[in-house]
Amino acid sequence: MGLMALGSLMDSCNLFGDDPANQVNSKNPLQPKAPHFQGKAKSVIFLHMAGAPSQLEMFDYKPELQKMDGLDCPDSFIQGKKFAFIRGVPKLLGPQANFKQYGESGLWLSDNLPHFSQVIDDVSILKAVNTDQFNHAPAQLLMHCGTARLGRPSMGSWVTYGLGSENSNLPGFVVLTSGGRNPDSGKSVWGSGFLPSVYQGVQCRSEGDPVLFLKDPNGFDRDMRKSSIEAINKINELAYNEYQDPEILSRIAQYEMAFKMQIAVPDVMNIADEPAYIHEMYGTEPGKESFANNALLARKLVEKGVRFVQLFDWGWDSHGTDPGTALDQGFITKCRQTDKTITALLLDLKQRGLLDETLVVWGGEFGRTPMQENRDGKQNYFKGRDHHADAFSMWMAGGGIKGGFSYGETDPIGYNAIDGKVSVYDIQATILKQLGFDHEQLTYQFQGRDFRLTDVFGKVIDPIIA
Repeated sequence: MGLMALGSLMDSCNLFGDDPANQVNSKNPLQPKAPHFQGKAKSVIFLHMAGAPSQLEMFDYKPELQKMDGLDCPDSFIQGKKFAFIRGVPKLLGPQANFKQYGESGLWLSDNLPHFSQVIDDVSILKAVNTDQFNHAPAQLLMHCGTARLGRPSMGSWVTYGLGSENSNLPGFVVLTSGGRNPDSGKSVWGSGFLPSVYQGVQCRSEGDPVLFLKDPNGFDRDMRKSSIEAINKINELAYNEYQDPEILSRIAQYEMAFKMQIAVPDVMNIADEPAYIHEMYGTEPGKESFANNALLARKLVEKGVRFVQLFDWGWDSHGTDPGTALDQGFITKCRQTDKTITALLLDLKQRGLLDETLVVWGGEFGRTPMQENRDGKQNYFKGRDHHADAFSMWMAGGGIKGGFSYGETDPIGYNAIDGKVSVYDIQATILKQLGFDHEQLTYQFQGRDFRLTDVFGKVIDPIIA
């Protein structure tokens, strides 16, 4: 009860008792802000499958491709095209999964995703997404930062810059990783770029201490920590009053946030106290690093007012160079590791009344080719596909998005988008729209001009908005 009361006080007033009229305190970079208009979503959970899952074994049903399995790829599909690994003339590869229609909507779904059929009527599947990058790191940067180059703010940073944070005890932007590795693009994919560093993503762990160095050192109690931060921030305040450097405000906010997180983070990041049926739904194992644990943490975080939760799950690069990257082996394992959990996340958000105000986005950085990879001009022994930028699938759910809806279409073998083609910038513009932002007006001046997440591109995908 005491901790609950303390948390309430910490939410409603400044922890250090500063006068609200204080010049620095009134410019708290994380204070809640109003968007351009009333958005349908208050928060975002972005599920990024790092490595790019194959849409042809999940969402984009292509019976014609099955009929052409093993045939040489037509010249028109490979002449003048650049591929990451394909050389010479590859063979077409039929879908390595069976498809059926599910739900009232009758959307097609592969048998790699048996649990997802329960929530198919809650999602909008985008089947004709395209990008201009076919290597992992630049494609991930483009997806999350609006450019293939380093140095730009990530989407989560733009969101917290625009909206601030609803919970003063937790970061507005949290990142959780699984699969044993960070994304190929590194931590820049959740960096703040030229925005003040207070808006960058805070990476938390689902195994061990959620944030390193969160605990006080031996012989250093909480009162002493409070006194030291007060002294440091008084010096920072003097520096800000003299130089007006916004990064000093970030430093002040980060010191105060770190102090508050010592109480708030261990509580919200603890999944052991969740009821048994929740652990069964998600497939969680408290104390281990896993995608399932991270998905449950994502629900807890948005429930506590975190604006943007970004999950990266590494291991989806299905080239077919070994059993772990084969579409009929390792790929199926990855689907099984995430299918039940993602379904549970949507069902859990829905049963708590959170799905209407939480936008869930799923996808990789690009798609996979309808041809089998023939690295060095020789067909791989295991079945796999090369990187493909021209057409791939993503989906969105909740946050004012239509349910049981499919938008966009690819040609009979899934190579090119022929209808409803959307870009990565369109995805970004739509996410911002659901949060209440005109993507062209959410800007930050840097090096003499206004920058925005979508650069000079992007159109809202209106057909998928409810």
